Amino acid sequence: MPTLAPYRFADGTVVLTGAASGMGEHLAHGLAARGSHLVLIDRDAERLDAVATAIHDRYPGLNTRTVVLDLADRTALDAAAEQILDAHPRITALINNAGVAMHGLFEELSADEFDWVMRINFHAPVALTRLLLPRLRQSPGSHIVNISSLFGLIAPPGQSAYASSKYALRGFSDALRHELADRQVGVTTVHPGGIRTRIAETARTASRVGTDDARHGKAAFTNLLTYPADKAAEQILSGIERRRPRVLIAWSAIVPDLLARAFPASYWSVMKRRHPATPRATAHS
Repeated sequence: MPTLAPYRFADGTVVLTGAASGMGEHLAHGLAARGSHLVLIDRDAERLDAVATAIHDRYPGLNTRTVVLDLADRTALDAAAEQILDAHPRITALINNAGVAMHGLFEELSADEFDWVMRINFHAPVALTRLLLPRLRQSPGSHIVNISSLFGLIAPPGQSAYASSKYALRGFSDALRHELADRQVGVTTVHPGGIRTRIAETARTASRVGTDDARHGKAAFTNLLTYPADKAAEQILSGIERRRPRVLIAWSAIVPDLLARAFPASYWSVMKRRHPATPRATAHS
């Protein structure tokens, strides 16, 4: 596989989803500090505007554009991508960071709830990649980043929708990396562990889950989110620069990955014995 030169942030244009908070917000600031022009996408208009304003005030020489978008809306996504392409003749990186979580066993999830997770966590990154890839290929040395999850490495009970979406994103990224290896486009897959973001706050609970179970699951989830989002963002940016194919963040991702490699069919039983209080449903990003 050909070796790409280190990714150059300065004067590039990066499209970043989920930019209004958490890792996305820190990625936006880190990219700006490295001299990248930005297209910031999120559904939270107020928070997104605050991030863009802070970046513009600190780096007035950069072009910072915001796009308010619900990634679950495919029609709106297609229209937004067309607007981005019209406004930016040069795009050097796409970072698919946005993600949602859903608490509940498979039997508790409706088809609509399962599909909502898949639309945002998997179908939207695939769609954006398809729409922007021709423009990315026009800039040799460009890069694509897909934020998977710890649950793209292991699949605990209570996370059938989330794990399905993140495993799918992992497989898509691997295939894409191999396809683009000779075309001067790098691909990085990121697997964060328990990153301290708003995902527990914004996570949904399956409609068939009882109130007490939902409250317990959200509290347990929140307690697992301890790794600083700014530190995670810096590791991702370092991985992009170095063209790393895979970035695992925090021991909470590294150790389960090792267990899954050593015990591919029984890692969950091993993890339960080591951590009997592990909740049935948690997530990342």
